[in-house]
Amino acid sequence: MKKGLTILAVLLYLTSCKDAKDTFVLSSSVGKSNQLLVVTEASDWNSEVGENLRTFLGKLVIGLPQPETTFNVTQIAPKGFGSMMNKYRNILIVQKAEKESFVVKNDFYARPQTIIYVTAKDKEALNAKLKKHKKEIVRIFRDSDIKQVQERFNNKRLDDSKYKTLEKIGLSITIPSDYRTVDDTGDFLWLRQRLMSGITQGDGVSNILVYSVPIAEEFDLDVNNNIIVNRNVIGEKYIPGSKEGMFMITEAAFVPQTKETVINGKQAFETRGKWEVKNDFMAGPFINYTVVDKKNNRLIVFEGFTYAPSVNKRDFIFELEAIGKSMKIK
Repeated sequence: MKKGLTILAVLLYLTSCKDAKDTFVLSSSVGKSNQLLVVTEASDWNSEVGENLRTFLGKLVIGLPQPETTFNVTQIAPKGFGSMMNKYRNILIVQKAEKESFVVKNDFYARPQTIIYVTAKDKEALNAKLKKHKKEIVRIFRDSDIKQVQERFNNKRLDDSKYKTLEKIGLSITIPSDYRTVDDTGDFLWLRQRLMSGITQGDGVSNILVYSVPIAEEFDLDVNNNIIVNRNVIGEKYIPGSKEGMFMITEAAFVPQTKETVINGKQAFETRGKWEVKNDFMAGPFINYTVVDKKNNRLIVFEGFTYAPSVNKRDFIFELEAIGKSMKIK
């Protein structure tokens, strides 16, 4: 408990000394996107506290063909949280202390880094605190990873001004430079990236589609269904299979899930589901952002989909999510 109070005291002290921290040279953090280090006692990890943590941190990602969790979680005890482990990019510290707290600190031991510190007086109070903040905890770590991916891509981004479709729509997106053009008609853009590592090398691909469609009068009546209808029309028109009569459609066996969000300050909808090629065996996950541009009576659509047989696909879709969320409407 003393160690927990000491760490909290240091966190609060540095929070009040923003100018002082600029004098420190922080090392680079370690860990990939969607990886999380949980620092808590083994007795708490093996109790209802740990069960609660594993439940909301290990929630399955929607729309993937294989079950994959939101985070890959590693747990260590506070005594093991030394100079090597404290360089993790995402850290959740959960400990008992006399005072309840929920503290978020960025770039504390390394950069970029996000640390969330949760304390309460006993297991019951600690569990209640985690339940209260569970959605916020997930959102903070995911937003941090999205920002980091976008910054990494921004350092090697394509010149999106050269694409006729983006120019016509009036859209800017941070797209990594290793994407290549498949089609750019002025009304429809298709970019593709070869996945060059591991088992996917030479076979796996990530794809980006961008287009706009008029807002149908019935769009608001059934948003999820209308997004599916739009993507199926686009798939038949622009995404052919290897033979005549083959084209990309939404997988009928899995109902995509849509939730409302905000992109570039505008109302938007995020849809996650699975695609397949009609009359063929190709399939995979997709993420679709449909932005409502009422001023111009249109829907602006960004879609990312991946084909990577025999491997997990969470991180590929996560990168496509980061690209989609970088959209800026001019």
